[in-house]
Amino acid sequence: MEAKENQGELWEVFIQSKPGQSFKHAGSVHAYDKEMAIENARDVYTRRAEGTGLWVVPSKEIIAVTVNEAAYFFEPADEKIYRHPTFYQMPEGVKNM
Repeated sequence: MEAKENQGELWEVFIQSKPGQSFKHAGSVHAYDKEMAIENARDVYTRRAEGTGLWVVPSKEIIAVTVNEAAYFFEPADEKIYRHPTFYQMPEGVKNM
């Protein structure tokens, strides 16, 4: 992706709220390099100590499955019912699953 209006590339920001929890998409920032991207992400998305971990990824590196591809892509999972979480017991004391 080209720099739009000389702002640098677009980067996607993911934040981990607490240690052991999954990272969640927080938004996007523009930057010219990875150091600037992570500093911008910190300044924009963690000003009030919202997170304990931070991922910053160039938007152009994210690969997605579109709605048109979803049926074909995810179809084989329906045939493997043993992968559904109903077949497993959750151990006592397990957190953040």
